[in-house]
Amino acid sequence: MDIDLAAAYERCRELHKRHGRTYYLATRLLPAWKRRHVHALYGFTRYADEIVDQTWELPAIERAARLTEWSEAFVAGLRGEPVDDPLLPAVLHTIAVFDLEVDDFATFLRCMAMDLTETSYGTYDDLLDYMEGSAAVIGTMMLPILGSSDPAAAREPARQLGFAFQLTNFIRDVAEDLERGRVYLPESHLGRFGVTRDDLARGVATPEIKELIRYEIGVAREHYAAAAPGIVMLEPASQACMRTAFALYGGILEEIEANDYDVFSGRATVPNRRRAAVAVRSLLTRAGTPVRVAA
Repeated sequence: MDIDLAAAYERCRELHKRHGRTYYLATRLLPAWKRRHVHALYGFTRYADEIVDQTWELPAIERAARLTEWSEAFVAGLRGEPVDDPLLPAVLHTIAVFDLEVDDFATFLRCMAMDLTETSYGTYDDLLDYMEGSAAVIGTMMLPILGSSDPAAAREPARQLGFAFQLTNFIRDVAEDLERGRVYLPESHLGRFGVTRDDLARGVATPEIKELIRYEIGVAREHYAAAAPGIVMLEPASQACMRTAFALYGGILEEIEANDYDVFSGRATVPNRRRAAVAVRSLLTRAGTPVRVAA
């Protein structure tokens, strides 16, 4: 592997370590040769997200131009043209090694562009349409790297795990997303519990908001339940990684419950001691053992 490619993989790993603590820990349980490819996918999604969100003080038109420029560099790289970018060489290499579906990457980039203009979603179906490109495709991107005895059967659970992880993030990050002018929880769900956008903006966990969060956690767990059968379909060497990620993301929901559904008083995180215990338990679990889903 040449120096530029090695540097690109290292750049992706650094982004993953800095911003994806939960998934980065889980990735450490993968065989070494698989880790760099997972880091590459994370780096791709994170960098696109940073263009959209970490430069939010810039006008939307300028952020859109940056995203378009970066997307065009990616497409040029797919055509075999030289790419002057710190991380895209790793992404392009990973796509080539595993023959990943390029359409998944294009769909993801289109959804990142949506974040420049969309600030809310009317129904859960509307949100699912967004999450299809921003989360479900990440599950299907990952599947060839993780490996499966039955890729066709494992595809839908992989999509569902993407939904579960992203909805968990949306529930945890209500306050953070509001600072960027967005509410990802569907308006139809807010209306069901008599909650308005202004209520959320006040940052006080009223009884109505707590019931809303309780409901959203239930929705997320339906996705976790649909995803669980897919983990035992993965290659044995990949199962400990995904068991850990599954348990730790689900643990975020448990932390929110323990805090009485208050998502404003602090960002819910799984304590380090529990994170380590989950990782060890996953390593010791025999491959093929069914995954438990929290009630």
